[in-house]
Parts: sequence; C-alpha cells; structure tokens
Amino acid sequence: MLQALPGDFKPAIAIVQHRDRSSGKSLSQTLQQESRLPILDVEDKEPICPGCVYLAPADYHLLVEPGQFSLSVDPPVSFAKPSIDVLFESAAEVYQSSTIGVVLTGANHDGAEGLAKIKARGGYTIVQDPQTAECASMPEAAIARSVVDRVLPLQRISPLLIKLCSPC
Repeated sequence: MLQALPGDFKPAIAIVQHRDRSSGKSLSQTLQQESRLPILDVEDKEPICPGCVYLAPADYHLLVEPGQFSLSVDPPVSFAKPSIDVLFESAAEVYQSSTIGVVLTGANHDGAEGLAKIKARGGYTIVQDPQTAECASMPEAAIARSVVDRVLPLQRISPLLIKLCSPC
C-alpha cells in the first residue's frame, strides 16, 4: 500500500502492526524499500511531521498527542500491544474530523473500537475487503460495528487516500 503513495504525500501516517519484540528494525527496513516516504521507528515524544510514516515499536502502545507521539507501556488492549484501538482513539481525540483510519488484514478485533471513535469524531474510516485479506478477522470485526465508510481491496486504498488528502 505504501508503494502506491507519491513521495509528496503530505499527511503523516502512523502504522501499528502486531509483531514480536525480536523483529527489531526489520519491519521499518522492509517498508522503506517499498516506500518513497521516510519510514521512522517512533521514539517517545517524537514530533509528527508531514509526509512521514511512523511505525509503532513492538511492546508499546502508540498514542497521538497534539503535534507529537507518545509511547505507553500500559497492558495490552484487545489482546494487543501495540493496539490499533489505542492509536485510533488518541488520533480521533486530537485530530477529530481530520483523522482517517484504515484497518487491514489481521487476527482478532483490534481496530474496530478505534474506528468507531474516529467515525464518532467525524473522521473517515476504510477497511480492507475481507475477501482480499490474508486474515479477515480484523476487517470483519470493523464492518460488523457498522462504522466503515469504505470497504476496498488493498490496491484501491492508496488511490482513495490520495484523493481524500488532496486539496479541493
């Protein structure tokens, strides 16, 4: 999905992937090979800069604060740490209707509650079509909550993000 975004894509992107602590920086290195945007492993109190992709570290929740990220060692949420719900809920609180949440393939229901918060704050919600997901549980959980604006195959999500984030 990142490879389809242009190098001048302005919004900041935060990614939460359920992964093991031993993965280290391998995920960010792999993503960087596929992206024209810089991929950064988030540090606590890291400023949020336009056009950057931020990756939540393993074993920490990623939270959005005004103008920066923070990391939390709180217990898992929805059986996950980092939790997509934690990221989405904090982003919706700070950026309100400017927030776009995207849930892709994954196990359990993480992300569904966070999408509901984004939707309640006037943001936009996108879910990968479960039929195209390697693991459909997370997309299906979000769809079941009836808080999804668009359900799309993976290859159609980036073009929609570009359209949504382009000036009128």
